[in-house]
Amino acid sequence: MSVESTPWGESQSAVVPGISAPSSVACLRSLGKRGIRTIAASSDETTPAFSSRYCDEAVLVPSPHDDLVAYKDALLSLAMRPDVQTIIPVREEDVYVLARYREEFEEHVSTLWPEFDTLADVQDRIRLFEAAENAGVGVPETRLLDDDEIDWEREQEWIVKARYSILGDGYVDCEPESCVAPPSTRYLPPGATPDIDSISAEMGHVPIVQEFMPTTDEYGFFALYDHGEPLATFQHRQRRGWSYAGGPSAFRESVRIPDLEESGLSLLDELDWHGLAMIEFLRDEETGEFKLMEINPRFWSSLPFSVRAGADFPYYYWLLATDNTDRIDHEYRANIGGHLLRGELLYLHSVLTDEVDLVEPPAFSDALSDVAESLWEHPRFDYLQRDDVRPFFRDMRNTYGAFRDQ
Repeated sequence: MSVESTPWGESQSAVVPGISAPSSVACLRSLGKRGIRTIAASSDETTPAFSSRYCDEAVLVPSPHDDLVAYKDALLSLAMRPDVQTIIPVREEDVYVLARYREEFEEHVSTLWPEFDTLADVQDRIRLFEAAENAGVGVPETRLLDDDEIDWEREQEWIVKARYSILGDGYVDCEPESCVAPPSTRYLPPGATPDIDSISAEMGHVPIVQEFMPTTDEYGFFALYDHGEPLATFQHRQRRGWSYAGGPSAFRESVRIPDLEESGLSLLDELDWHGLAMIEFLRDEETGEFKLMEINPRFWSSLPFSVRAGADFPYYYWLLATDNTDRIDHEYRANIGGHLLRGELLYLHSVLTDEVDLVEPPAFSDALSDVAESLWEHPRFDYLQRDDVRPFFRDMRNTYGAFRDQ
């Protein structure tokens, strides 16, 4: 079903899943400004992507959370169209179905994502941290929750995370149609023995337990790879998350740090990576070492900022899909900042209302002052752009509705 019907033309098109994160709109803007035809596909008619002036066609598809196979079939139907050149993954569900059913897609479009077994090396955090250790990349102490060698009486602060970044039939015992986002991270107090069976049952699998790193010094390394070869990279430092404890990026600054580059490239080289990757690191406050947290094998929510800094990854992705990698120019500006305004509001809300174990909130007056000062000094915004304002207002409307319905 099409919200906005557009006849197929001879021009090549890219399919972009429409989600609540700004990455979808960033892809539409980057490609649309260059005359590349864009197709936004979403289960949500209120997605900001459908509001963009650079959305040439809006298509309603099943939600991957309701029926993952039906979602795959909808993407495959779009891939079979003669005008569609590639599909751009913007969330875990996207890259999971594209890799899981890669053979079905590669008959029709450029498949700029890893083989499923390689994807599993990233979406399975146990395998990911093993790869990181093999690559010489720093990692926090990480074990399965039911590991008999864990000394729970040790005065160590732990966090419990899902082992898998998505709970699909490739990783856990479930039907192919099922796709469940993993439960949120929880904190374990020092010296307490957790109820392993209860936690595992709640999470739907045996999760991992990881040493808590008391730092908010978070960095992102971003890359596009072509069968083991890096084509473009970017780095940023997260200055504020949606929560005072961290989370997705509300305010970040571009950086260029050789040690961060070395860690990111070493890990992706070890994985023989293909496609997109965002690697999250925390910097150890005592040693300065970058320690791996996770890899997101798709476009990241702060993508609009990468583009504004000069690292136009959606266009690079398109150039790779069309065999024009010689035209990729991946220079970017360091030491500039950008914001997701919704994220800044959520950050301030968290300072007022949230209680997060192991992390003390700042004074609200200090938090408000920091936000205001950074907005003044770095007036770059993920959704708010003068030539395409409707996605910003749609996002604000959606945010208001979410708060109202709480």
